[in-house]
Amino acid sequence: MARDRLGLAEVLAAAEDAAPVASLDVVARNLRDRFGARYVSFLFLDVVGRRLLRVNEEAASEQERRAEQVPPAGSTVYDDVLRTQKLTQAPVDEHGQRVLAPVTNRGDTIGVLELFLTRVTQDVLEQVEEAAHALAYIIVTDRRFTDLYHWGNRTTTVSLAAEIQRQLLPSAAFCEAAQFAVAAALVPASDIAGDSYDYSLDHDTLHLSITDAMGHDVNAALMATLLVNASRGARRSGADLAGQAGSTRPCWITAGVPSPPASCCASRWTEPAPSSSTPVIPGRCGCAAAWSRN
Repeated sequence: MARDRLGLAEVLAAAEDAAPVASLDVVARNLRDRFGARYVSFLFLDVVGRRLLRVNEEAASEQERRAEQVPPAGSTVYDDVLRTQKLTQAPVDEHGQRVLAPVTNRGDTIGVLELFLTRVTQDVLEQVEEAAHALAYIIVTDRRFTDLYHWGNRTTTVSLAAEIQRQLLPSAAFCEAAQFAVAAALVPASDIAGDSYDYSLDHDTLHLSITDAMGHDVNAALMATLLVNASRGARRSGADLAGQAGSTRPCWITAGVPSPPASCCASRWTEPAPSSSTPVIPGRCGCAAAWSRN
């Protein structure tokens, strides 16, 4: 077997051996040891993409992890990394420079990996880029086990209704593949109640739904919970589009509501499809998707 030049096998094995909350520290130590980095930090992108929250190595508490918030729009270098999704260098002084790499999984932007290096070569840059890519997969795996990564993408208090609502969403707001791209967001993310979206990909079909339960309180969030899970359950049982839509009717009947307290838009796109199709739903919940055969 060829030698692992990038050291990814080593860092992945070390991350797996560590506790889920220590994954960032494991990657940071690996990069410091391999490249002699003076510091390594990770910046989480918050849920609406307006701020980055810096997490340094071995921050002991949630308060320390919230110590520095960076608005990407106010910093050209961070904005460039997030917008272009390419590694960026920013000279600091004659002793070294900052290297920033996007941490992204299938188009879902998680944050930015930042290092201060005294020696930068093309080989080093390639290894940093690969390490950032590996870190994305580590975070996607480990965030199932800890709230650390939820702290990282919240920069404000979230209401109870919004907390319920966020649990209904797909685990990734963005997904890029050869056949399609889908992107969605709830704004304001801290005070959402009845709005939701869902998507899923089969071998040749992209399922997409958008739900708006009336109201902006816990009752709306609970109604959305019924609607989304009824539709999702029908879809996972193999129901067609009409069956998925029909599965939502018992929700308000069970809840004792005489008329539909929500609106729901569902669609299925199957190959072959138009080269580009982008529905836009007005209101507080917006979702756009594009499907192309190639």
